[in-house]
Amino acid sequence: MADGTLIIADDHPLFRGALRQAVDGLEEIGRVVEAGDFEAARKAADDNPEAYVMLLDLTMPGVSGFSGLMLLRAQYSSLPIIICSASDDGATVRRALDLGASGFISKSSGIDEIRAAIRAVLKGDLWTPKGFEAGAEQDPEMADLIARLRTLTPQQSRVLAMLCEGLLNKQIAYELGVSEATIKAHVSAILLKLRVDSRTQAVIQLGRLNGAQVA
Repeated sequence: MADGTLIIADDHPLFRGALRQAVDGLEEIGRVVEAGDFEAARKAADDNPEAYVMLLDLTMPGVSGFSGLMLLRAQYSSLPIIICSASDDGATVRRALDLGASGFISKSSGIDEIRAAIRAVLKGDLWTPKGFEAGAEQDPEMADLIARLRTLTPQQSRVLAMLCEGLLNKQIAYELGVSEATIKAHVSAILLKLRVDSRTQAVIQLGRLNGAQVA
């Protein structure tokens, strides 16, 4: 598995440098690609379809919280994503895993732990911070919301993430290369699945998922 590509997506140069230092000691990784904002992260995934794994910050310019994870999981379903965040409480970790993350690394982790996390995910295992207790979502309303979000198709997840970015139907249609009528149909399906009456309410629902400020 030598010479694999790893993508580091984080807007803090110092933390990207720390992650690069950590992965430099991994024989499985031969190349590192850095991205300082969400659009750069998407481009890195586009340009490196063979990438082994992405380390993703939850909050970067161009994205809000879990919507970025949802969009990337929908668009690059075969790319394992490890969330790197300073917000490492149980609820944040659990929601990241429920929405498709392959692992979660606290930004307070040392180099050995970061390397162990990457190796575990490369083997197909899940990685969580020390002390994390797996279990069901404690908030019934949040559990219901996550369950409904998981019924969205990949394209619907992409559309919802773009709604959260404030894009209009015609802008989303242009970005995805489809007709505006197709986007309207996707939006209608999203509202039905989330049991809301408007785009604004759908965005608010996804905003609830982010909960406390993540970093």
